Amino acid sequence: MNSNPLSWLQKDSVFLFSIALITISWFTWLIKKSKKGAISLPPGPRGLPLIGNLPFMEPDLHRYFTKLSGIYGPIFKLRLGNKLFVVLGSPAMAKEVLKDHDTIFANHDKMAGALVATYGGSDIVWSPFGSNWRMLRRVCVQELLNAGSLDASSIFRRAQVHQTLKDLYAKIDTPVDVGEKLTQTIFNSMTSTLWGSTLKGEAETGVASEFRQAMGEIGRLLGTPNISDLYPTLARFDIQGVERKMKGVISWFDRIFETILDQRLKIDKEAGEKKSNDKGSLDFLDILLKIKEEGDPRTPLTMTHIKALLMDLVSGGVDTSSTTLEWAMAEMLHKPETVKKAQEELDAVVGKDKVIEDSHLSKLHYIDAVVKETLRLHPPNGFLIPHTPSESCVVGGYTIPKDAGVFVNLWSIHRDPSLWENPLEFDPDRFLTPGNKWDYRGNDFRYFPFGSGRRICPGISLAERSLMYVLGSLVHSFDWRLPEGTKLDLTDQFRGVIKIANPVIAIPTPRLSNPDLYAMH
Repeated sequence: MNSNPLSWLQKDSVFLFSIALITISWFTWLIKKSKKGAISLPPGPRGLPLIGNLPFMEPDLHRYFTKLSGIYGPIFKLRLGNKLFVVLGSPAMAKEVLKDHDTIFANHDKMAGALVATYGGSDIVWSPFGSNWRMLRRVCVQELLNAGSLDASSIFRRAQVHQTLKDLYAKIDTPVDVGEKLTQTIFNSMTSTLWGSTLKGEAETGVASEFRQAMGEIGRLLGTPNISDLYPTLARFDIQGVERKMKGVISWFDRIFETILDQRLKIDKEAGEKKSNDKGSLDFLDILLKIKEEGDPRTPLTMTHIKALLMDLVSGGVDTSSTTLEWAMAEMLHKPETVKKAQEELDAVVGKDKVIEDSHLSKLHYIDAVVKETLRLHPPNGFLIPHTPSESCVVGGYTIPKDAGVFVNLWSIHRDPSLWENPLEFDPDRFLTPGNKWDYRGNDFRYFPFGSGRRICPGISLAERSLMYVLGSLVHSFDWRLPEGTKLDLTDQFRGVIKIANPVIAIPTPRLSNPDLYAMH
């Protein structure tokens, strides 16, 4: 027997050391094996500790993202604070997210400011994918924005466009701020489509001007990196005051919505029944209130949903449409041969002794091509609303982690020289070539200005009609020229949407044969 009491301890130490060494080696092998089999994150620029790439961000995000795509490829990552973002810049990458893995990417990345602007995400844009979202989309697509409803509400849009022609006729040979006039026209057109004549006297120049300022502020707030979004643990402090400022802007809209709803709900039963039986006079608010009363109790349409949908249609529809129309007018003024082609078509289809009606739109192929080319070269939502995956997903051979923000750089795809001939040239004829199948359905990921998949814009039909009708009316009813000694500046800037940086100022001259056509209302 060994009398040394330390001998067992020594043997045990060697044994324990051996076990520890084997255990460490085993864990090291497991880690190496897991890393070997893991799919890495996309490449991207290095950032700084805690703040990531925030100090290096540039204000015009569409150009900044495009520059980084040139360095890192069609999929790259950015770390902004604690938040990981992935930017996609090719049709193949867009297809993987918006079609192949559409269900996984069916949610939009939540932004604190956007949730404030939409009554806590009660709208169709920010509502999470699920039963409520399906109900809201059904309401929009099947009830509000179907062909029958759009036909029935065309009388409201027609009246506002005729009022614009009348206003411009009173200012012939006088410089006009085209963007401001277009905002007023689209705002009045949209609001009259939404709630008819309920808001008498308020949807005029002053309100449209206030609206433009309010939308500019919303765009600025949404376009500013928000600490609440990038550092979720700090969200409750609202350090930059984005939510507080957004509440102030949205309160202006909410006062209008509350006034409209209060007035509409005071309509007596007899007047309501009479109006509900008169299909031709229905505005969108009539339809929404009727759905609210008759809706499915399992997923009811509430008054909050109604106000959120009104906010979607007013803010999204007006700002993007007026921005697109201002770009179209700017590009046509910059390239006068496009105006000539458009007017030749308009004179042949409509004639100089009439004004445009909705029934003419299907025959105005060149105007349609001008709108499509404008949305190619200047998509207002230059990289769509960011999506977020409900689970980690492999895209382009790289892992996009759950809850990452995903941008699709539509602006870059629409200008890619490998996809488009002379991509920086404004050329509507490219949409008139034989066999051309370009449309807005989002099935071709070289051209999808309204998005694609489940979250494609539900207002495509209304936007298409409005854009063609307003643009066609302005070009058909007037010749336009720049003030003497001025030049067009086609520089753009990102302010929530991609706008023209400097106002388009132009002078209208009437071209219709009968002056009385400008007095129609």
